[in-house]
Amino acid sequence: MRLVGVLCLQLLPVIHLLHPTEGYFGLTGKEPLSHYPAVPPQAGAAAGRAHLKQCDLMPLTRRQRRLCRKEPGLAEALREAVRLGFGECQYQFRSERWNCSQQGRSSLLKRGFKETAFLYAVSAAALTHALAKACSAGRMERCTCDDSPGMESQRAWQWGVCGDNLRHSTRVLQSFLGQKRGGKDTRATVDLHNTNAGIKAVKSGLKTTCKCHGVSGSCAVRTCWKQLSPFHETGSLLKVRYESSLRVLSTTNEAVGGHETLGHSFAGRFPRSTDLVYLEESPSFCRPTRFSPGTAGRSCSRETTCESMCCGRGYNTQSRLVTFSCHCQVHWCCHVECQKCIQQQETYTCKP
Repeated sequence: MRLVGVLCLQLLPVIHLLHPTEGYFGLTGKEPLSHYPAVPPQAGAAAGRAHLKQCDLMPLTRRQRRLCRKEPGLAEALREAVRLGFGECQYQFRSERWNCSQQGRSSLLKRGFKETAFLYAVSAAALTHALAKACSAGRMERCTCDDSPGMESQRAWQWGVCGDNLRHSTRVLQSFLGQKRGGKDTRATVDLHNTNAGIKAVKSGLKTTCKCHGVSGSCAVRTCWKQLSPFHETGSLLKVRYESSLRVLSTTNEAVGGHETLGHSFAGRFPRSTDLVYLEESPSFCRPTRFSPGTAGRSCSRETTCESMCCGRGYNTQSRLVTFSCHCQVHWCCHVECQKCIQQQETYTCKP
């Protein structure tokens, strides 16, 4: 489970997704199902060395580093997962007292707060999503397009479409994290539950997409494939589940060797597999602590967020004049003329 914590703490530089390989069209149907174009031996060797170096630089366990080195493309997928998870966390909590700040993240991950539950879930979801996309984009050597029964993946690929391979990405993720059925203590059980809830959130967004091919738009040939929802939709779903997360009690299950299992929540029911769960109430995040930098100086909306975010301390108002283009007109051909307008803009920041 270390990698999920690593994803939460990572300060790796943001990298861009590699572009999918060109040249999917004009196929005869006899080509092998492979996305990789011919690569000169020297270029392949250089890429291999770069991949090994990336794996060695990541703060992974020995077993995870060994798996990373065996799977070209995995290091890039891990970096993309860091970008996805951290970016989505910041977006979802942009108007909250805790705004997914890096400051205090290490201390927060040691506790069983609601925010910790979200971090584990969104990190696992980001890794699942990134791995599935890496497969369909041809950046992983050991997987390719979705191969779900009945999806006619071979035919869909011949038409330039590649389904997102969620089945393979889930297997890789579970192997990489070394997931087990139960944890040895309550905290491990909760972390595993929230990790699996993040994976399930990605699965819930997997949709079947179909495309018709034929003369004049007719549907003489119809191909279907699996496609993941944009990761922002997964992040929004996890934010909703964060809002309704359950504080749980733990019980010992003798049937699984004394491992901890999740008992009733304080809401009076057993948590579902899709629920986010936590063990202790969160701090207010109003003042600087070891968990967050507080809310002083944070920008807020006077109508909607200032009262809550500023924790009753009030907010400062600053006015400034901003210049922007306005009253734009398009002149034939291909020329746009705009006027310059000036508007007074007010910003609000929480008082110390």
